[in-house]
Amino acid sequence: MQEKDEKLMEKIISLCKRRGFIYPGSEIYGGLAGTYDYGPLGSLLKKNIEDSWIEYFVRSRENIYLIDTPILMHPRVWDASGHTSEFIDPLVDDLITKKRYRADHLLEDAGINTEKLTVDEMDKKIKELGLKSPDGNSFSDVRRFNLMLETKMGAVEETSVHTFLRPEEAQSMFVNFKNVLQSLSPKVPFGIAQVGKAFRNEITPRDFIYRLREFEIMEFEYFIHPSSPWEAYFDNFLLEQKEWLSKIGIETSRLHALEHPEQARAHYSRKTVDLEFEYPFGIKELTGLAHRGDFDLKRHQEFSGESMWMLDDATGEKFIPHVIEPTISVDRAILATLCSSYREEGEDENTRVYLKLPPSIAPYKACVSPLLKNKPELVTYAKNVFKDLKKEFGWVVWDDNGNIGKRYRRQDEIGTPWCIVIDFETLTDNEVTIRDRDTGKQDRVKIEEVINFIKSKF
Repeated sequence: MQEKDEKLMEKIISLCKRRGFIYPGSEIYGGLAGTYDYGPLGSLLKKNIEDSWIEYFVRSRENIYLIDTPILMHPRVWDASGHTSEFIDPLVDDLITKKRYRADHLLEDAGINTEKLTVDEMDKKIKELGLKSPDGNSFSDVRRFNLMLETKMGAVEETSVHTFLRPEEAQSMFVNFKNVLQSLSPKVPFGIAQVGKAFRNEITPRDFIYRLREFEIMEFEYFIHPSSPWEAYFDNFLLEQKEWLSKIGIETSRLHALEHPEQARAHYSRKTVDLEFEYPFGIKELTGLAHRGDFDLKRHQEFSGESMWMLDDATGEKFIPHVIEPTISVDRAILATLCSSYREEGEDENTRVYLKLPPSIAPYKACVSPLLKNKPELVTYAKNVFKDLKKEFGWVVWDDNGNIGKRYRRQDEIGTPWCIVIDFETLTDNEVTIRDRDTGKQDRVKIEEVINFIKSKF
């Protein structure tokens, strides 16, 4: 099973590079560990997933507001949030090569559950097991390592401000809490949402786009009254996370809910439940859901001096809201979607590879082709069909390269749901052939019915 999963991961990585989904970062210079570039098709897939999340969690509601903030923030933000003191990972060095490794990852690879282990306990366990580095050398003692990427702002070194690239988006929403109150006067419950970049100084980025140094997060902070039944909100968001994941093609049978024990929760969390996904390299976190209480707003009130109080209209009492936070990594969602949608049919040279992506997130909704590209009458007709479909669906691709069989295989690999072919019969009966990606079934459809035919399949 493990060998099969490793081969699957290799196939997905190869397909992503070959078909323009995901490239290694800075590849012409030998690459940069923990970074990847989204190519033409990957960028479309990524945008479609983000748009789907915004539609489901934000636009369909009247009480969640979308913001967009910079990755650079005042350094005091991270003092208030606790990141400068709490955002650490256990680290060891190879004593000979000086390469750095995550102690918890080394122990997990050895079959040890690290959720309840302190840094000292990890150090003791590594020594007990006699773990060696990949180069066969002994490790240093385990020590604490801050995960934030540092930077400086200012033209002159002596007066520049020392700060960090944000390690999470949440604080951007907390520091704008008062602004949103003043601008829109919302009543609880309400949310502030954002899709944006975050950075972590990962020691051992790995598993393709699963663990990166630069990544993108989709999340919102949902503010509720301290006395409200928060468990109901929490449980509902967990169900909604599962439902949305299914909409982007992730197999829900491969999802597992994991509630963090108290000693494994973040310093701000009163309850945390992850949805883990069965990736080829193991069952790993995909989404997070946390009850953050009033920790963040109180801390920012304390450190900034700005009031975070709201007024209860019913009682006249002041309160600081509590927060429920649903969050998901865009990159991990993309990888889970690719793993769920990858299909192979047939054997050896006759193997057909296709991505069974939902039409709503597929990079292209349809492909239009003339049967033969050297027949002007077919090309002219096909171009008109292409223009009409592009106007209706936006992302539609033109493909006249190679024979029709090769075009089908190419579009299958990138997940295009329908291929529309204009042949000589089309010139007389105004019917086109529409081939279904998943079944291979071909239908003859009147040209004026093509748009509705595709819409009916969404």
